[in-house]
Amino acid sequence: MSRKYFGTDGIRGKANEKPMTAETALRVGLAAGRKFKRGDYRHRVVIGKDTRLSGYMLESALVSGFTSAGMDVFQFGPVPTPAVAMLTRSLRADLGVMISASHNSFEDNGIKLFGPDGYKLSDEVELEIEHMMDNGLNDYLAGPRELGRAKRIDDAQARYIEFAKRTFPKQLSLEGVRVVIDCANGAAYKVAPTALWELGAEVVTLGVDPNGFNINDGCGSTAPERMGQLVRERRADIGIALDGDADRVIICDENGEVIDGDKIMGLVAQSWHKEGQLSAPGIVATIMSNLALERYLKGLGLNLARTQVGDRYVVEHMRENGFNLGGEQSGHIVLSDFSTTGDGLIAALQVLAVLRAGDKPMSELCNVFEPLPQFLRNVRYRNCEPLENALVKEAIAEGERRLASQGRLVIRKSGTEPLIRVMGEGDDEKLVKAVVNDIVSAIEDAAAA
Repeated sequence: MSRKYFGTDGIRGKANEKPMTAETALRVGLAAGRKFKRGDYRHRVVIGKDTRLSGYMLESALVSGFTSAGMDVFQFGPVPTPAVAMLTRSLRADLGVMISASHNSFEDNGIKLFGPDGYKLSDEVELEIEHMMDNGLNDYLAGPRELGRAKRIDDAQARYIEFAKRTFPKQLSLEGVRVVIDCANGAAYKVAPTALWELGAEVVTLGVDPNGFNINDGCGSTAPERMGQLVRERRADIGIALDGDADRVIICDENGEVIDGDKIMGLVAQSWHKEGQLSAPGIVATIMSNLALERYLKGLGLNLARTQVGDRYVVEHMRENGFNLGGEQSGHIVLSDFSTTGDGLIAALQVLAVLRAGDKPMSELCNVFEPLPQFLRNVRYRNCEPLENALVKEAIAEGERRLASQGRLVIRKSGTEPLIRVMGEGDDEKLVKAVVNDIVSAIEDAAAA
């Protein structure tokens, strides 16, 4: 069944344009509220958001929908996505909602839903909610006596800070560690610096002055250059860059060199494997993770299981197969001993634990493997299906033949934008680049036809 509203990570789009309108948010609240009313008691939903201007509009509409369905609403204000997942369970809520477009610019926004177990909803449940949104919503209205109430929860940030701090090893301290933290002017602008400082670190902040418009604007995990520069200027031991909703993280070493999600997973996997903390002999990543990570893990006697892109699919595979470490190259790191979704702050704390427990700088600790040359290009299209074009299929087949055992190709449609992503990697940099460019040219010709 085709999906009308939900993509790979909730509903997302340009604010105040379909589907990201107040009307859609109202319908989501009413439909999801009805879907998750499962007993004769006062049902509750928790709502968090990042710092986008449009968050006020969407939050108000969601509150109207949920209270109309007879659900009580707890509003957290700006908190990270993983905080919503954690607090959904902690407060025994029936549903959790995060209003965020993650790493996108302020013009976009999104709605992510979590079940009572703190995990993102399955495709099947999202499709049920979509069907309810467009069919007989008036049937789900609560009676006058059964309407829900809404209230602000003032200690949500403090609850998450304490939760995050408890994931850091008790025998360690961050005393003497200088940390640059870039919060992307997003949801973690208060909680991340506070947690690091309370653990003993000397904290240098960046991206902690949100104004509704500057989220992810030249800062955060998608633009780590300023973080790297500040690390060098302040002679910090490590730099940590979160994205707008703090469910992903990018690190840099003391020289300002960027360390992506693949290397973070490799570092944590090595440490946890040595300490006997891995619950399975390997980790879970997506088809986008570098082949060098897979080879590195194999050298440690560990496997790399791959899923389609999206941290929800990583989490599903982890749950089904008993893994406790997984993530994405982009910086979604899932540590299921602590969290049900990607958590940038908790992942950073695990890296800091490795740094603090050893006697090496970050530049040595994270030099666990050399990534293979990897090229990613995006092709935008409109009102067509370029991947169904015969010439595009021929170009892809030819590219796979040329790479053979020397590398691999990943070609997929974006789940949030009208883009086709073409990624190639391999030992021969020139060959990989030529293959990617040939396929991109074929797709661009098909999209323009």
